[in-house]
Amino acid sequence: MALEKLTSYLDEKGIKYVVVRHSKAFTAQEVAASAHIPGKEMVKTVMVKVDDDIKMFVLPSTHDVDFEAIKDTFDAENVELASESEFEDMFPDCEIGAMPPFGNLFDMDTYVAEVLTEDEKIAFNAGTHKEVVKMNYKDFEDLVNPEIVPIAVRAMS
Repeated sequence: MALEKLTSYLDEKGIKYVVVRHSKAFTAQEVAASAHIPGKEMVKTVMVKVDDDIKMFVLPSTHDVDFEAIKDTFDAENVELASESEFEDMFPDCEIGAMPPFGNLFDMDTYVAEVLTEDEKIAFNAGTHKEVVKMNYKDFEDLVNPEIVPIAVRAMS
């Protein structure tokens, strides 16, 4: 259902994209490997509790959330990963952990890691752990109008 909602939205806006089906995978790195997508193009949607507000952050799969940077950016006291039970109702058509990075489709703001803006193409979960959508980053930015913030650090290998 989430994939249909997303592709209908992209079709309505005249956006070019590709849907890639792959074997079931859960982490962004597993999805990238399963779908044969470079890790730097694969993005992950991370739900973070900033004080008592749940926010959607989007960053490359090769990076981790920088909680201190989020504290500074939002002048927050407490920043932590949101638990699945805290956000599962916000994405009724999606499998937990497979939400597409389109906060605008779920009535929430979207925050994108500054480093992601360097990518020409991005790929992301399309609401399931078996489907990925690939599209131009610029089209994503035009549709979602995210706030660009410095909230990611390169993951340690």
